[in-house]
Amino acid sequence: MLPVLSPISTDGLTEPTSIAMVAAIESRSIPVPFRPEGIETTYVRQGTGSPPILLLHGFDSSVLEFRRLLPLLAQHAQTWAIDLLGFGFTERPDGLDVSPANIETHLHSFWQTAIQRPVVLVGASMGGAAAISFTLAFPEAVEKLVLIDSAGYGGGPAMGRFLSDSLGNWVTEGFLKKPSVRQKISEKAYFNPTFASPDARTCAALHLDRPNWSKSLISFTRSGGYRSCKARLTEVRVPTSILWGECDRILGTKDAAKFHRAIRQSKLMWVPNCGHVPHLERPDTVAAAIAQFVI
Repeated sequence: MLPVLSPISTDGLTEPTSIAMVAAIESRSIPVPFRPEGIETTYVRQGTGSPPILLLHGFDSSVLEFRRLLPLLAQHAQTWAIDLLGFGFTERPDGLDVSPANIETHLHSFWQTAIQRPVVLVGASMGGAAAISFTLAFPEAVEKLVLIDSAGYGGGPAMGRFLSDSLGNWVTEGFLKKPSVRQKISEKAYFNPTFASPDARTCAALHLDRPNWSKSLISFTRSGGYRSCKARLTEVRVPTSILWGECDRILGTKDAAKFHRAIRQSKLMWVPNCGHVPHLERPDTVAAAIAQFVI
């Protein structure tokens, strides 16, 4: 295992899956066109078997989002989770342009360097929008697609492009970084608020002190983020499984059926008694559904 950029502390973690996930994080320098010297990229890889599964996390999250799901999927196939450009523990060099285009380029470079085989691409929330964009851009790299409470049907707010440095720093450092704010977001993400535990809070905050965390979020917001992909969903040609928490209070539930109608080779499965993160709330159910879809 290669060393990550700097040690990741397990202080505050109590759940065995969380501690094991931190211990499993690896890093690798991935050369990209916009930074030939490379981006030190963090990821987790477990299991064997084909086709490989690649997990993409949501906004301001990390590979730790898949701490309960990845070990279950690794029982069936080689399973990867990556920290997307600008997020998680992946390196954020000074002046990094964190845009959907660069996220996609970095992800493709990682796929070319580390995996080199068509994958089952699994995207949760913002990761779903990233997965759809990647599938449309590089269809040869994706065998099947799984969307978990996916963003991307509707577009993000256009006003973010005009975010100033001072306002951006207040939003990130003065608001998003506050434990009380993050706890409220976590509680809203779950159907059962007891899942918003101290361990979960620690997992969601471990990457916040990484260099340029705030600058990367501001850069991503200024890029406009992931815009609506609904006009291009008919171009998705791979079999697609849509998994959706029936009690999602972050994105709601209407987009689930919209994705299902627009993507021709898709099926929709509702995950009962789940909010926005069924892969954390009902990992056994989600893993079983993905394994059945892959096989």
